[in-house]
Amino acid sequence: MTIYFYSIHEAPYGSFSNFAPYGIELDGLWWPTTEHYFQAQKFTDTPYVEKVRCASTPKQAAEIGRDRQLPLRLDWERVKDDVMRRAVLRKFETHAALREILLATGEEDIVENAKHDYYWGCGQNGSGKNMLGQILVEVRAILQNKLDK
Repeated sequence: MTIYFYSIHEAPYGSFSNFAPYGIELDGLWWPTTEHYFQAQKFTDTPYVEKVRCASTPKQAAEIGRDRQLPLRLDWERVKDDVMRRAVLRKFETHAALREILLATGEEDIVENAKHDYYWGCGQNGSGKNMLGQILVEVRAILQNKLDK
């Protein structure tokens, strides 16, 4: 079986979305969602980090982060997967209830059913990379490994 998620309103797996309202503390700051953190990291050492962090919704944070009029960090394509890994791991380390949901998925594949996203999601026809789903599987393995020790 494969577990699909997308909307934050689809229990229980909607909580896997970066838009889900589960804050994290990273880099000495509180981020309202993992989406806020991820988008802000595109602008390290600029005032845009705080603008994204203070965005009222994850959608607004994403809109700022996707604005190509803003100065995207030069190494973004190289570091973006690691930034996402770090944020997602912290989310599941921070929120025990979410961690239990993730661990209860066992060995199942996890797929972000994002029809218009061929990198983080599966895309319209399932040919996307599903990097967010892959990262969730990696995070699940890390958390399971910690439990087994």
